[in-house]
Amino acid sequence: MSGVERFASAPGVPAAVGPYVQATSAGGFVFTTGQIPAAPGEAIGTFEDEVYATLRHLESVLTAAGSSLQHIVKVNAYLSDPGQLDTYNRVYETFMAGQRPARTTVCVGLWGVSMEIDCIAVVASEQEV
Repeated sequence: MSGVERFASAPGVPAAVGPYVQATSAGGFVFTTGQIPAAPGEAIGTFEDEVYATLRHLESVLTAAGSSLQHIVKVNAYLSDPGQLDTYNRVYETFMAGQRPARTTVCVGLWGVSMEIDCIAVVASEQEV
């Protein structure tokens, strides 16, 4: 398929656990796979620590695909407990630096992780890299 680029692995990000890549770039956009704090079942500290780790992973995937957090246009967040929302929002705001992309946040049952985040971002121009 012409004009489609797939990014299988970004530095410091847990490897995909299935038949998918961490991001796909097409039509000037980057579509990320859901990022998690660590490998499923692996604890890394508090929920706040997990939010930081997940957003750092998302940032690494976007960078590998030629984009950045500043280029996000839509975020989908999946939390495993409604009580996590305040912590999530507080940490999320530090990463978004005042930018407010469109966002959906839902509470769902997840497989061995407390949260997952995916997004759609614009590919950065060469001047922005």
